[in-house]
Amino acid sequence: MCLGIPGEIVELPRDGSDVAKVEVVGVRRAVNVGLLDEERLHLGDWVLVHVGFAMSKIDEAEAAATLELLRGLGEAYDDELDALSRSDLDLDLDKN
Repeated sequence: MCLGIPGEIVELPRDGSDVAKVEVVGVRRAVNVGLLDEERLHLGDWVLVHVGFAMSKIDEAEAAATLELLRGLGEAYDDELDALSRSDLDLDLDKN
């Protein structure tokens, strides 16, 4: 099962890149935010992440409610977090 998981933007794209650094449940990953080019993204904003892409901007209350709901899924949520923590999607944004 693939889930959309809320993540907080901790580093914004530079030099025209669409890649931001997003913290998802304590794991920092490179996430493509290009689908949100209509949105004004800021540090601390929350986005809903699915397969490496930010699908929508959400507020902090919605992020918290979604995370609580996902925790209730048990094994599917745990499997998704395990896959995220083992993935090698992290990019060094300072290299851009």
